Amino acid sequence: MLSGCLIFLKGMIKPLAATAVVLLAVLLSFLQKLGIEGEMIYSIVRAFLQLSVIGFVLQFIFSQDNRGWIILAYLFMVTVAGYTAGQRAKHVPRGKYVAGASILAGTAVTMLMLVALNVFPFTPRYIIPVAGMMVGNAMTVTGVTMKRLRDDIKIQLNLVETALALGATPRQATKQQVKRSLVIALSPVLDNAKTVGLISLPGAMTGMIMGGASPLEAIQLQIVVMNMLIGASTVSSIMSTYLCWPAFFTKAYQLESKVFRTD
Repeated sequence: MLSGCLIFLKGMIKPLAATAVVLLAVLLSFLQKLGIEGEMIYSIVRAFLQLSVIGFVLQFIFSQDNRGWIILAYLFMVTVAGYTAGQRAKHVPRGKYVAGASILAGTAVTMLMLVALNVFPFTPRYIIPVAGMMVGNAMTVTGVTMKRLRDDIKIQLNLVETALALGATPRQATKQQVKRSLVIALSPVLDNAKTVGLISLPGAMTGMIMGGASPLEAIQLQIVVMNMLIGASTVSSIMSTYLCWPAFFTKAYQLESKVFRTD
């Protein structure tokens, strides 16, 4: 036990040394008066602690090979992702629930399709890492979509209200705002797919090759990963726009002014 702890502490020397770049980022944030120094430090400390724990948790789960762990791990990830995306879009009413439901829908549909098509075996060793990648991307896209949609409607309140007064439905009155928020949110995912292998070397493929797998197997896995990220992110972001509408409008098809009053 003691020897294991010593090995763990020794292995943490390099990660701790790498925090020098975070300190550089904190210094630049301070000099530029961005006001996010505290969030940077909190984020890196939290990531350090979470990764230190989750490595041992995953080792335990993978050794059990129990499918029940898949559901528990997946629901936990969706819950945390929904809360985080909701925090990013904090001015959207019930934003955490909207984000959580959207992420659940997008990732569940994508994962069920992959399992049904026998792309991945339904075991913790495969599904949990795959689900983590999907949930993480869906979280980012959903948070941006919700925030951008609310902000765009606020900026163009007069235009939306005019459309409503002329008889348009909430969906018709906010069609351009919805389209813009989806395009902006999904652009990083699509850009990443366009440049994968040219600019960024994907971790899954590189890790497999370093582990001794054939390049063909690694390429096949990475293509699957990119496809599922695009699918889950798109479904989640579109779902979030549909779930946001009830909070933005009254039952009489008028804008809910209190939603757009604060910033």
